[in-house]
Amino acid sequence: MSVGKKDNTKALLLLRERSVISPSVFVEIVIWRVPSPLRGSSHTFKYRLALITNEICVLRYDNEAGKGDHKHIDGEEVSFPFTTIEQLVDDFWRDVELRRKQQ
Repeated sequence: MSVGKKDNTKALLLLRERSVISPSVFVEIVIWRVPSPLRGSSHTFKYRLALITNEICVLRYDNEAGKGDHKHIDGEEVSFPFTTIEQLVDDFWRDVELRRKQQ
């Protein structure tokens, strides 16, 4: 018989917000603390930060299970090193501002 620790703790929603930038552009940020790291991540957060323009996601940071921390920019997927939630949000908003200046 094997004995193991089972974690029945549920995910805890830390942040869910939608910021309207213009009639056709908004940002949605959702961050959860999860009981254990997702496959491919070394931290206990699950997140999705997205910039939507004209109903198209043009920028998204997420850590889909198995893929680890990465961002999508115009359909391309790029890995990045996760440090803290605060830095993640700062980096995302920096990319949003850069993206908005390019339009």
